[in-house]
Amino acid sequence: LAGLFSYIAYSSKTVQFEISEEGLNIRGGFYQRLIPAESIIIEKSKQIDIGKESPYKPILRTNGIGLPGYASGWFKLRNGEKALLFITNPSRVVYIATREGYSVLLSVQDTERFLQLLGNVSEDAD
Repeated sequence: LAGLFSYIAYSSKTVQFEISEEGLNIRGGFYQRLIPAESIIIEKSKQIDIGKESPYKPILRTNGIGLPGYASGWFKLRNGEKALLFITNPSRVVYIATREGYSVLLSVQDTERFLQLLGNVSEDAD
């Protein structure tokens, strides 16, 4: 059990988001994956705050880790959407809509720059 908590603490600090021409690659932790560029709906992607009144606030963990200051894995959002979360700062979150039946919520330092880079990849996929 101690090993599992150590891994969770370690992975919360080492998850990386990489934008390339293939799409969004999430590396590290239990829920890593590649979201293909053609699956990303850039027009619906945006910067959000998942505070108390937000429709994007996670309300039900279906397969994930929910600790104070860290949420990772599959959650149901207040608006009913299924979402894959990698959240360390609820006020600096990028919401990424996909054509795969779920959305992705990521905490990133510079949300505007991240969305700009994501938009460039999405345009190249069209």
